Amino acid sequence: MSFKEAVESGKFVVTAEVGPPKGTDIATMIHDMHILKGKIDAVNVTDNQSAVMRICSLAVCKIAMEQGLEPILQMTCRDRNRIALQSDLLGASVLGIHNVLCMTGDHVTAGDQKGAKSVYDIESVQLLQLVESMNKGKDMSGNEMKGATSFFQGAVVTPESNPLEPQLMKFEKKVRAGANFFQTQAIYDIEKFKSFMAFAREKNARVMAGLVVLKSVGMANFLNNNVPGIKVPAELIAELKAAGKEKALDTGMSITARHIKQLKEEKICDGVHIMAIGMEDKVPEILHRAGLL
Repeated sequence: MSFKEAVESGKFVVTAEVGPPKGTDIATMIHDMHILKGKIDAVNVTDNQSAVMRICSLAVCKIAMEQGLEPILQMTCRDRNRIALQSDLLGASVLGIHNVLCMTGDHVTAGDQKGAKSVYDIESVQLLQLVESMNKGKDMSGNEMKGATSFFQGAVVTPESNPLEPQLMKFEKKVRAGANFFQTQAIYDIEKFKSFMAFAREKNARVMAGLVVLKSVGMANFLNNNVPGIKVPAELIAELKAAGKEKALDTGMSITARHIKQLKEEKICDGVHIMAIGMEDKVPEILHRAGLL
């Protein structure tokens, strides 16, 4: 079953993430892909995440396919104008990559190439509209193409953004622009997430809850202090602290598994997107603890 079929069937879908390395050594990445194979519905391939220069997402998506994984091509507007975006999408299509996650992208000041010039010719809603147009056989300017694309396009949303109203407005715009699925920024407060999902259900949107695996108290505090739209509740930090440094990661994995189980059993959302951030080898154990493997 393809990722699109899984999402449209109502299955509780599971996606994970692979971050391309900064350099040509892909041994660890291939190892992680082997570990994830057969255990998830699709794998996101990040696009120079946090504005840090890495192997391009398009190439790594092709490698993922060769390793038996169905990729989701992450595409940001930060580094390309509309010509390059459309060109890369056509390249992805002819390579057999049919899932794309449309994102505006972190500003270059967040990354390691401080002298780079941000492009932002268009933003995420316009990128979704662009993909929708190409699926109908026309480019962004309305010119007929020789062969249409067949992308299953998704978008991102931050349910714990403060204030939330601008995020909800953009969410609605993304739905109207053709987003077939959403993956969220990391959520930790399930009760608060339920409120967002009530809104999402009204829009008939399919949403996968983003879950970042916590490995320490320090990581939780860093997220709270430095990443807008993420809030790790005090009780989860206390749980990590009580576990001690040696068992903090194990506790973080259990927290993620517990959240997955609750989200699935209570039918709160349509699936989960697990962001293990350098701990991709832990994903199968998390899914096992959640009762999904």
